[in-house]
Amino acid sequence: MRLIFMGTPDFAVPSLLLLLAHRYEIAAVVTAPDNPRGRGQKVTPSPVKTVALAHQLPILQPASLTSPDFLAALQRYQAHLQIVVAFRMLPQAVWALPPHGTFNLHASLLPAYRGAAPINWAIINGEQETGVTTFFIDESMDTGQVIFQDKTPIHPHDTAGTLHERLKHQGAQLVLQTVRAIERGTCPRTPQAPTPVSLHKKAPKLHKKDCLVIWLQPATAVVNFIRGLSPYPAAWAVWEDKTYKILQATVAQDCSVQLQPGETCTNGQQRLLVGTQTVPVAIQILQPAGKKPMDVRAFLCGNQLG
Repeated sequence: MRLIFMGTPDFAVPSLLLLLAHRYEIAAVVTAPDNPRGRGQKVTPSPVKTVALAHQLPILQPASLTSPDFLAALQRYQAHLQIVVAFRMLPQAVWALPPHGTFNLHASLLPAYRGAAPINWAIINGEQETGVTTFFIDESMDTGQVIFQDKTPIHPHDTAGTLHERLKHQGAQLVLQTVRAIERGTCPRTPQAPTPVSLHKKAPKLHKKDCLVIWLQPATAVVNFIRGLSPYPAAWAVWEDKTYKILQATVAQDCSVQLQPGETCTNGQQRLLVGTQTVPVAIQILQPAGKKPMDVRAFLCGNQLG
């Protein structure tokens, strides 16, 4: 089959590479326009574009997904199927174009955690299991007929970063399985059945204001919040008028210290405790504004807090 692959970030790279390794014809790659990235804000190609360039694949980088030029370009490629991994929400004029439709890889077990940040929210909410889903795109976000799903446990020490790494490879295998099933004509199409539970499990995009640590929550919820935002976009807190990203923390074990929510306590050497609604949490890795991440011992060598 002739395929068009749509994706931008690192999460989409294993799926594209696996399709190429199995010699599928990628008629074109659609990815975001080059944008400034990193500290120096240097204009660089997306990870997916980098792979496409290395394999000499045609590349489309539309500013608008509804522009006549872009739609005409898609039609010229006459793809049988379009695959979306970590891209943008498509208009019907795009997703309905190929004869076999367009399917998306989503990093949750739909219908739970529809939205832009499913990996983060699954950890923040203390889930013990998540997975990946392929589904046919329809008019609404993440609501189309499910093709395949594959589960994975969320381990107690998982962060958004470690879970992201597992799911991007697990998802690539599911993409390959989905393409093969569509090619054979054996592709299942299971409608998503909304349930009261799933309706409360949303995964909206996270903005900086959403990442402020609320110390009034129980210690376990605070730790899950930090894990679910590490390393990006990163939980943050303010102490003594200074902002710190918090990248790793644990519930303080066998701690007799009683602290008010947000109150800090340290021995000045290797332990930094912060009060919550229940027991304190122990900060392990943090990042002062304008500096690199550091473990709590390195931080306490040159900083005083609490």
